[in-house]
Amino acid sequence: MPTETERCIESLLAVFQRYAGRDGDDCKLSKREFLAFMNTELAAFTKNQDPGVVDRMMKKLDLNSDGQLDFQEFLNLIGGIAVACHNSLVLNTQSR
Repeated sequence: MPTETERCIESLLAVFQRYAGRDGDDCKLSKREFLAFMNTELAAFTKNQDPGVVDRMMKKLDLNSDGQLDFQEFLNLIGGIAVACHNSLVLNTQSR
């Protein structure tokens, strides 16, 4: 039986694969696939943002400038969000 951490990794892989490949390369997210991912999986984050925010995120995450996000680049986003959530949790805990 997988551990909680192993299940989290499996979930990340499954989510990436659900969106990658709609436009061709199943190992990368195109700009359109990334937008679909953000608007579905992280809708609370994108809901009140200006339309250009996803484009700017894509450019910042696309370290090799190929116009797509590979799994490593995708994990940089997930890791960044996780760190921000952790920092917020720590701040909230310390202010009590």
